[in-house]
Amino acid sequence: MRKSVSAMLLVAAMLLMAALTGCGEDKKPAEAPKAEQKPAAAAPAPAAAPAPAPVKDMQVGFVYVSPVGDVGWSWAHDQARKAIAEMPGVTTSFVESVPEGADAERVIQNMARKGFDIIFTTSFGYMDPTLKVAEQFPNITFMHCSGYKTAPNMSNYFGRMYQARYLTGMVAGAMTKSNILGYVAAFPIPEVIRGINAYTLGVRAVNPKAEVRVVWTKTWYDPATEKEAAKSLLDVGADVIAQHQDSPGPQEAAQERGVYSVGYNADMGQFAPKSHLTAAVWNWAPFYKDVVEKVRKGEWKSGSFWPGIDTGIVGIAPYGDMVPQDVRAKVDARKAEIVSGAYKVFSGPVKDQSGAVRVAEGQVLSDQDMLGMTWFVEGVVGSTQ
Repeated sequence: MRKSVSAMLLVAAMLLMAALTGCGEDKKPAEAPKAEQKPAAAAPAPAAAPAPAPVKDMQVGFVYVSPVGDVGWSWAHDQARKAIAEMPGVTTSFVESVPEGADAERVIQNMARKGFDIIFTTSFGYMDPTLKVAEQFPNITFMHCSGYKTAPNMSNYFGRMYQARYLTGMVAGAMTKSNILGYVAAFPIPEVIRGINAYTLGVRAVNPKAEVRVVWTKTWYDPATEKEAAKSLLDVGADVIAQHQDSPGPQEAAQERGVYSVGYNADMGQFAPKSHLTAAVWNWAPFYKDVVEKVRKGEWKSGSFWPGIDTGIVGIAPYGDMVPQDVRAKVDARKAEIVSGAYKVFSGPVKDQSGAVRVAEGQVLSDQDMLGMTWFVEGVVGSTQ
């Protein structure tokens, strides 16, 4: 019995061990240890953009021979002054209606003493006063319009307005009925003579029988005198009036007589809407902006600058409604040839008033000869004195 009990105890123990084993955790195979993962390195911060270089402040002055409200020469320059005044760091000022001569020198010198960086003097008669002041202030840049003298710190500049004059002459030559065209001119200097000649070449390119009669006023801005000069031309049969002055006086005279007119400097159609065919106009802003930037960067160099119609600095105003489409097309085609360089205004043969050949066929008048022009082409009636 003791043996049976012992056996029974042994069996019970074995059953208990089996039960304990069956109730154990369901173990999974051990996993290989993982490599230690470090946090991803942060991407390097982008390098800070370099701070923009400080813009050098520029003080720019202008000297005008006539009022800025003339809607002519000084007005055109003042439109460009307003444009550069919008440039960062640029301040501008001007003095208007400054007579040529001693008064001009005083005004220019006053600007120089105030430390202006650039001084634009915008009339032919300011040339010598500008040069004199430039010699006294070598660290200031002087820009003189329409002259021919330079210094290490003084340039001269103008535009090839003769190109636009030629085109307006084509319009006038196509529109005249009397074949007499009047030209109210300022002073007998190369700038003005060159414009009259180019205008006449344009007139005769479309109308070889026409003539251009010139009257000198010896004024840049005198509305009454210039209007009376236009009337004197109308009295001898002119039915188109052109001009080289700042006032709209000649335009008004033409409209009052019921004939056509060609303006200068700016679109003068507002003064003679029934007469104004077109105008030879200025857009100085691109040139002035370029000068300011070059001076600011230390890249400016003295010289003589003469940009043409291809730059947009010279051009013609919109045609009046009375100009026929075929005339517009002919003028536009010639303008394209001038822009491309395919046509030169003073290309030979060109004769003077006496009939002598001044530019032979196949030749082109040099810039130097144009800048010093003191003679009239064939087709002009008047004296260069």
